[in-house]
Amino acid sequence: MALSRFDPHATPVARIGLGLAAVGRPGYLTLGRDHDLPAERTPDALRARTHALLEAGYAAGVRYLDAARSYGRAEEFLADWLRARPDATDVVVGSKWGYTYTADWRTDAEVHEVKDHGPATFDRQYAETRALLGGRLDLYQIHSVTPDSPALTDPAVLDRLRRLADSGVSVGLSTSGPGQAAAIRAGCAVTHQGRPLFRAVQATFNVLEPSAGPALAEAHAAGLTVIVKEAMANGRLAAASAPPAVRRVAEETGAGPDAVALAAVLHRPWVGLVLSGAATVAQLSDNLTAAGRRLDEDRLAALDTLAEQPDAYWRHRASLPWS
Repeated sequence: MALSRFDPHATPVARIGLGLAAVGRPGYLTLGRDHDLPAERTPDALRARTHALLEAGYAAGVRYLDAARSYGRAEEFLADWLRARPDATDVVVGSKWGYTYTADWRTDAEVHEVKDHGPATFDRQYAETRALLGGRLDLYQIHSVTPDSPALTDPAVLDRLRRLADSGVSVGLSTSGPGQAAAIRAGCAVTHQGRPLFRAVQATFNVLEPSAGPALAEAHAAGLTVIVKEAMANGRLAAASAPPAVRRVAEETGAGPDAVALAAVLHRPWVGLVLSGAATVAQLSDNLTAAGRRLDEDRLAALDTLAEQPDAYWRHRASLPWS
């Protein structure tokens, strides 16, 4: 299994994937969760919500599904759905290693996840992922690489990743923080058998934080699939939280603010996939309308004026409460 199975033209909405960060655990850094999720966020309740989203997404044409070891029980919920839907052989499955979930199913935990990009963490988490997803795993990504991450220079880690690539699983990296561009370029420089080791890069990119754009365009030119996460800036570009410029474009085009935010990302020619982080089926349905939404140059230019300084954007993100 490998990321090469992904076909962006398989369905009208195939360039929108479904990320499970918001529903694999009770707490996350997204605005509006009190309205989006049930009051009792038991494992069974979020399992049912995850399955409802997966079912609705697949029926609508979503063909890329994204999880991580630190997303609580997201891999488990996804694995359950895949077993129940053996006919869904055309979905491409990605997950991530490098963060360990530590919140013990609480929203008020002092520490929700712990980062470690060392070889021992890879060994443990890859075994856990394989135990759940088995041969359905197509893409395994280093979670939240920053310019100072040892994962891109540690020979023991890189040896493991090269062996994983040789086994048929595509290897990728995700990035976060104001130094995303440097991390992306460093990742592209790591090679295996004469070409980039990493076949995909997943990065935060949205109208508030577009700074990684040039590096992502370079990654695309080098043959990597670009996956955009946090296109709605953890809820800052959705519904009532959206800036006036986003709401104005939404009103003018008859779309929701979330669809406008996603459509603005999809207009970039180097974007392979953009993730919906929907927590409800209604949100997912609204998100998917972005696939057919075209924004003219004037509206795109108006959205471009919303860009913040990267350091300010990431400070704001870090201040968001887990809820």
